[in-house]
Amino acid sequence: MAATAPGAGSTGEYHLHRKVGLRGMTLVSLGSIIGSGWLFGALGAASLAGGGGSLLTWIIAAVVLGLLALVHAELGSTYPVSGGTARFPFMAFGGLGGFAGGWMAWIQAVTIAPIEVEASLSHLEAKYPTGFHVYTASGTLTTAGVLWGLLFMAFFTIVNTLGVKWLAETNSIAMIWKLLIPTTTIFALLFTSFHSGNFTAGGGFAPAGAHGVLAALAAGVIFAAEGFEQAIQIGGETQNPQRNIPRALLIAMGIGTLFYLLLDMAFVGAINPVNIVHNWNTPIPGVAKLGPYITLTTQAGLGWLATLLVIDAVVSPGGTGLVYLGTSSRLSYGLGRNGYFPKIISRIDARGVPIVSIVICFVIGMLTFLPFPDWFGLVGLITSATVLMYAMAPLALAALRRQDPDRPRGYRLPAAGVLSPLAFIAANIVVYVSGYSTIFWMEMFIAAGFIIFGLYQVSLPAERRTILNLRSATWLLPWLVAILVIAWLGRYDGNPTKVFGVTLVATQRLGEWWDLLAVALMSLVVYYWASYTALPVEKVQEAVAEVEREASIELESHLVT
Repeated sequence: MAATAPGAGSTGEYHLHRKVGLRGMTLVSLGSIIGSGWLFGALGAASLAGGGGSLLTWIIAAVVLGLLALVHAELGSTYPVSGGTARFPFMAFGGLGGFAGGWMAWIQAVTIAPIEVEASLSHLEAKYPTGFHVYTASGTLTTAGVLWGLLFMAFFTIVNTLGVKWLAETNSIAMIWKLLIPTTTIFALLFTSFHSGNFTAGGGFAPAGAHGVLAALAAGVIFAAEGFEQAIQIGGETQNPQRNIPRALLIAMGIGTLFYLLLDMAFVGAINPVNIVHNWNTPIPGVAKLGPYITLTTQAGLGWLATLLVIDAVVSPGGTGLVYLGTSSRLSYGLGRNGYFPKIISRIDARGVPIVSIVICFVIGMLTFLPFPDWFGLVGLITSATVLMYAMAPLALAALRRQDPDRPRGYRLPAAGVLSPLAFIAANIVVYVSGYSTIFWMEMFIAAGFIIFGLYQVSLPAERRTILNLRSATWLLPWLVAILVIAWLGRYDGNPTKVFGVTLVATQRLGEWWDLLAVALMSLVVYYWASYTALPVEKVQEAVAEVEREASIELESHLVT
């Protein structure tokens, strides 16, 4: 039977089901952490930071994402609701601040599935160019490529419409493969083709210095290692969320960190030393599309593993795309529940599935194939969107701790007065090092969302419009403008691709380290500004009460363990 909230049975309104246990929650997050990023992230890091420097980049990424995961662990266990990253800012800052957080989260999530599909298609094209022919010479998808993308996206959609239990179990099956093949690759390369001198070759341990180490964060490292928040996005469908959400986040982050450190060591050690004698510009020349690990295992005489890696290039990104189509639909569900867009997008069917949101995410994912470049061209943009989304969580935590201090918390962030603002500073630094061009176009997408939101609100009768709570969001525009200005004055260009005939580059007017200090000071101002202008206590209580009404779902008798 469908579980309904009290009084909902007479209206026929269905609700999300709490069916996912700790194992499913952990694998949903871990399945997102290990996606197409493992196939490319180490190459991007080594190219910018060098052999030893790339290890530092992965460690910094783990620290930054670990801080943000701890913040999310408290929020998720205290306010367990589906589409949580879209809902926490709403509870803390009201209509406008909540929309900003939700829109950033949705932009990031809805484009992941097509990016993962493109990762699979690019490997198939490189291995079987005459059989698939999915890319043109300019790098865009052919008609055949779009049709292959349609097949992938249709599969993701069908699995997600079967319900969250199917999503979790299907992802669990994919995770066996996704962990087995990369782990096999790690140990095969470590024991058959390892050159310890590579970690100091090409100019030393970190030949590009701190600049290269930080720049590598946005070159596929953060993109590869992020994804812990997926357990948050299905928080409204979780058994015992106060216990399971923080445990799932921390277990997934711990496994993911160990995995990527070992993977980077194996990658750097397996590179042909001839290619890095002078620098790390091209550690594996001319094989970007083919995939670095396929090349390294082939060179090491592991042809059987290279064949498995081609298969993994379909399974691993495909599993992540499956998860993200489901979780992006939960984000749009949250936007509908908050009244930012028509309520129809948060409609739940008899299986407890946000069916309209899933269909919308499928359509947007398909449209993404048409104008956007391949995997490499979108990584910086998605990294920026992801970390902006993450950065809203420390702000929400500070505000909700002030305005809702007595609420029982399944997990309480230790030393929150230090770690929460530190997490916000770290998030802004990652956004900054993604480069001026990336930040500029990311903020253009954000602006487009506000325009759509404004047009919808204007179309409504005055009594149905979203209450913006402008005072509680006064920090929002200065934050976005400040980080864009610092990026313009700063020293990071990211990937200044020509877009609409325009190439944007940073002016490098801020000196090294001074730019990071400027980001840190700006972050602290925004952090405390947001904390002290949060919604009044009574408004926060109203928002939290709405979350509790959604979370108080009657559990079905046949819960998974």
